[in-house]
Amino acid sequence: MELRQLRYFVEVADREHMTSAAEYLHVAQSAVSLQITKLEAELGVKLFERVGRSVKLTQIGKIFLFHTKKALDAIDYAKTKVDEFLDPEHGTIKIGYPSSLASYFLPTIISSFKQEHPNVAFHLRQGSYSFLINAVKNGEINISFLGPVPTDDNDLHPYVLFTESFSALVPITHPLAKKQSIFLTELKNDDFILFAGGYILRKIVVDACKQAGFAPKIASEGEDLDAIKGLVSAGIGVSILPDNSLYDNVPRLTKKIPIEFPEVKRSVGIIIPQHRELAPSENVFYQFVKGFFSKLERYQ
Repeated sequence: MELRQLRYFVEVADREHMTSAAEYLHVAQSAVSLQITKLEAELGVKLFERVGRSVKLTQIGKIFLFHTKKALDAIDYAKTKVDEFLDPEHGTIKIGYPSSLASYFLPTIISSFKQEHPNVAFHLRQGSYSFLINAVKNGEINISFLGPVPTDDNDLHPYVLFTESFSALVPITHPLAKKQSIFLTELKNDDFILFAGGYILRKIVVDACKQAGFAPKIASEGEDLDAIKGLVSAGIGVSILPDNSLYDNVPRLTKKIPIEFPEVKRSVGIIIPQHRELAPSENVFYQFVKGFFSKLERYQ
């Protein structure tokens, strides 16, 4: 069974006329008729009934047409993906990212890249820390932004872009709200609003509190960054969040306060698979991101 035979079959079935299909395909009518005959012989069934000068699908022909169209659509889609793969300026890049990098970091990177590569499309996938790591490992995506950057996994190739600090986010009515900076221990008697168990941002905050000599009293938990900010704004408690998530985005009725000690920081970077090659468009984006932050570091 040849691809040419299937395309001839679909055209004849849609037009119900051999000559009309042949004219559309720019081949001789005898060539179309021959390929249909060969296809029927290989399948062992009649796909068409001759009705005067026209043809009509048999019952099994209708079934075969339905599945043939689906198969040809899949083949055409696969060919499109190959073409995109070979053309880095027209590919689609799948990128993973955590919610803490969604408000400022990710839009800045993508908008800057699109200025230089306007025809590249993006498919963005938000996920938890562990989900994004596993997604890169199993091939669901090839590139993910992450913080902190895992540096001890042999299946991943990590690249650190920058290091960012965490700050306290407190209600505007909090006794410390007017201070320019605080020691983390000053919050030991406060109720904390943190990410749910299993989230890396929760672990970073809990570890920092332990370093400061206390265990945080967790009053509320959340899985959404904006929800946590909203709870702080409502006066439910305080939180410790990465500065990137608060850049030009400090909620009303709250105050962001830098932490002097202990230093609460994380690395932010990009991970790709160690044992798979990136598609050309993915590699263009990967090199762009590294160069983008290299220039920023140079001018800071």
